[in-house]
Amino acid sequence: MELEEHYTNRSGWLRAAVLGANDGILSTTSLAIGIAAASTTREPIVLAALAGLVAGALSMAAGEYVSVSSQADIESADLKREKNELDTMPEVELKELAKLYVKRGLDEDLALQVATQLSAHDALGAHAKDELGINEITQAKPMQAALASAASFVTGGMLPMLVSIFAPLNLMVVYQYSLSIVFLAMSALIAAKAGGSSKSKAVIRICFWGTAAMVMTAFVGYLFGQ
Repeated sequence: MELEEHYTNRSGWLRAAVLGANDGILSTTSLAIGIAAASTTREPIVLAALAGLVAGALSMAAGEYVSVSSQADIESADLKREKNELDTMPEVELKELAKLYVKRGLDEDLALQVATQLSAHDALGAHAKDELGINEITQAKPMQAALASAASFVTGGMLPMLVSIFAPLNLMVVYQYSLSIVFLAMSALIAAKAGGSSKSKAVIRICFWGTAAMVMTAFVGYLFGQ
């Protein structure tokens, strides 16, 4: 029998990668569109796109690292507290674990047997997973999230950067918007396939909000370019 394929184990790096790629495309394109709407030369557009690409990648990496590190610190503190409770009052913790299994549908006797056997094998692991919701799949990994976010931001941001260099100046806004929607849709499709989620919903969502962001940026550019 063929085993089912699950995607939860990808959630940590996939979230950071999708966020980085979409933000790289959208923020770099929005910057280019805003400057293009207010400029009559190519140099400011390319410079804005390049600055946005570099600053955005570093910002995304730093933000992800700090954010996920905070989550990791909380998990570490919870595990330390749980280990201390297991050392000082194991019987209370055993009953607490059994109650969790009762809430999930087991009768009290079976719940206590399950809790006893799991505790004998790995008490901290059982409490971490079933009481705290911490496991190897979802556990915070700061460096992995930071690298995935920065790399995907650069990958996404390079696309509008190339458009700002090669697209006709008089049609820069049109090219940036049109191609960025294609890039965002492709990013959404890849993310949906990797995560096993709805492709149409992912594409509609990113294209709608991407359009809204770029329209607002273009409006600001035209406003200050008058």
